This record gives sequence, structure tokens and C-alpha cells, in this order.
Amino acid sequence: MKKTIFITGASTGIGKATAKHFAGKGWHVIATMRKPENEQELNLLENITLLPLDVTNLQQIKDTVKETLSLGPVDIVFNNAGYTLLGALEAITDQQLVQQMETNFFGVVRVTQAFIPYFRERKAGLFITTTSSAGLAGFPVSSIYDASKWALEGWSESLSYELNEFGIGIKNIEPGLVATDNGASSVIASHPAYETLLNKFLAVIGSGTNVTTAEQIAEVVYEAATDGKNTLRYVCGEDAKNLYAHRLAIGDEAFRDFVRGMVQG
Repeated sequence: MKKTIFITGASTGIGKATAKHFAGKGWHVIATMRKPENEQELNLLENITLLPLDVTNLQQIKDTVKETLSLGPVDIVFNNAGYTLLGALEAITDQQLVQQMETNFFGVVRVTQAFIPYFRERKAGLFITTTSSAGLAGFPVSSIYDASKWALEGWSESLSYELNEFGIGIKNIEPGLVATDNGASSVIASHPAYETLLNKFLAVIGSGTNVTTAEQIAEVVYEAATDGKNTLRYVCGEDAKNLYAHRLAIGDEAFRDFVRGMVQG
């Protein structure tokens, strides 16, 4: 029987690449995005159904999940919708702060919450969430973005105990730098007092080597979906693997010194 994956944030980047990858493997894909009427690629592919979903809209989450379940069984929910907010905390408005958490954290929580009763009744199901290497280590001028990803890490680990009671899994995908058009949707908050630090950090991430493609991350998502393992975290991309291993090896304080050295040149 054909399996089904539900994907949020499928209009670009990792979400779109994952939709295409699973569809190519014969899965039925429910690809959701804020404006499916503007999609010009996924709508042409077999095995893909487009539905509208803004993960900051609670009523739309409920409506879209209800419509999705009316189409047939769902095996996996891939919580991928999100964006990057960069800038010193002093530069970030309250509206920007709230919007970041509403999208990156509460959006994931609410979509998951909407599917749990269905998975619980089936005593089966898997949630996969895109977090980030920024959920494993903190970086300059990205405190709110990092906070949203760290929140997902703690939430996932805690939730795993509840879900395990009903045969439901939860896994995190933790990429480093990914060559996607996510940068076009990034928000950068500027403040003259932190301009030098911001520019240095942007230069560091802009010159990153071993940048992973969205298609490579999609392969990791497929691995997580099909390997049958009880693994919580999938660190992916050579940069993320190396950085995380380095943090574990040298400890928190030495790692902070290392990051300071990176942005100070």
C-alpha cells in the first residue's frame, strides 16, 4: 500500500526537495504551503497533492489536517516550515520576535498536536522536524532563531516519551548551511552598535565550505522515514557534523572561544 507523507513549507528549499524525493519513491505527498496557487513545479508532478497552510494560522492548521485525513491514511508528518531571523537582540522588534517563534516553534507544535490523536488511534506514525545545527550550538546575532531551534530540540526529546506510549516516533533533521533560497526569506535586523559583528558573521556563513544541497537533506529525511531506527537526531552536512563533534570534544566554554575567533577573524 502506498505510504503518505504530509509536508509543511513545501514551496521552497528542503520542503520542496523532500516532496519531489518522496514522490519519486512512489509515496503520496501532501505538500502544503501558504500559497499553493503560485506553485509551478510540484503541481505538475504525480503523487503530489497541494494544500494551503500557514503554520501561524491555528484554524487553517485544523482545517488542512482535517482535509488531509479525509484523503486517506497519513504515515509521516514532516514539520519543515520555518525561516531565519538574524540580528542582535537589541535590534529585534517584539513583532519580529513573536513571528519567529510563532512560525519556527509554535507552528511545529500545533501541527504536531493536530495529528497526534490520529496517530494515537492508529498506534503508529512518525513526526520528523527540521531543526538545525543552530539547535545544537548557539551563534552570534541569531539568538532568537537559535532559541526557536533549541526549543524544538528540547520539546522533541520530551515529547518522545509521551509518543512512545502509543507507538509514535519523533525525529529531528539537523542540517548546517544548506544551499537553498531560504536566504531570500531571511529577516535581518540591523543596529549600528552591532553592525561590525553582524557583517563578520554574515561573511563567515557566506563563505562556508561543504554547504549541503536541499536534495542531500531530502535524502536524510527519507532515511529517517524508512530506516526503522529509534534515532532522535540526524545531524547532516559535513559542516554540521564537524562543528557539533568539535563542540562535544572541547566543551562549551572552549567552543564559545572558538566561535568568537571565527567572527573576529
